Amino acid sequence: MNIGLTYDLKDDYLQVGYGKEETAELDSIKTIDALDSTLAELGHRVTRIGHLRALATRLLAGERWDLVFNIAEGFHGLGREAQVPALLDAFEIPYTFSDPLVLTLTLHKGMTKHVVRDLGIPTPDFAVVEDERDIQDVRLSFPLFAKPVAEGTSKGITANSKIASQEDLANVCRELLVKYRQPVLVEEFLPGREFTVGIAGTGRKARVLGVSEVLLLDKAEAEVYSYANKAYYEDRVRYHLVDGPIGEEAGQVALAAWRGLGCRDAGRVDVRCAADGSVQFIEVNPLAGLNPVWSDLPILCGFAGISYQQLLQMIVESASERIGKESA
Repeated sequence: MNIGLTYDLKDDYLQVGYGKEETAELDSIKTIDALDSTLAELGHRVTRIGHLRALATRLLAGERWDLVFNIAEGFHGLGREAQVPALLDAFEIPYTFSDPLVLTLTLHKGMTKHVVRDLGIPTPDFAVVEDERDIQDVRLSFPLFAKPVAEGTSKGITANSKIASQEDLANVCRELLVKYRQPVLVEEFLPGREFTVGIAGTGRKARVLGVSEVLLLDKAEAEVYSYANKAYYEDRVRYHLVDGPIGEEAGQVALAAWRGLGCRDAGRVDVRCAADGSVQFIEVNPLAGLNPVWSDLPILCGFAGISYQQLLQMIVESASERIGKESA
């Protein structure tokens, strides 16, 4: 196929003055090179398109592709991940991964948890703090956990994210509201093991690729998979594949959330154990990182014996099958 590649390149934003944390979700040139070369190895012709504005310019110039492999995160607003897919929908060009509705919903962690809870999938009780006045209305059992409602790559998560008192809750929420200029998700803290679940496919054909446990080492910020722990994972985090009953339960919870939310092609679901050992939904990433060396989904696939090339083949095949059904 003739495949276009849409992405937000970290260096493009760093060069115009944005900071390292602001661009943490965006992709490095190494990721783009890996995607380009691997898709070419699979027999496809790849065109590097880039970000939303580059895509718009090419579309208006009349360029078209059989499929767009979309990993563009966007940069502004709660609908930022949906912007490229929405534009592609308008021009009737098929693309990989989830549609604008799903990407907008899942970027907002509070709205996602409302839907997940309504689906009957276990998730910690929570509240969304829109501004300072909402802090006093939070009626949850301590300890709590707070994070920005619409950030990835653990941005806004630090050792202070685990909260033990009303005073700490107020201080952390105020700090996050000011720094990230968006609501704060507050949920009851789960003290148990944490897993990330890799998933490939869409709807009933979606399947678990593997379940990886996140183990924090001595140098890590304790108890939280924080921004710093992710950024310096070599010395702070170890991952290993999990099977048996706990792996099966984690996979079942993740797959139920993936299907219920309408996610497509491939991604990750994060889950964590409650005090009683039960597995509960934390969040979903339907636009997961695809760097072959340090992104969670390729790492997990490697543990499960799935090569990077095989992962990309699964993604393209899943998207192609959807396209075939839509055009039939």
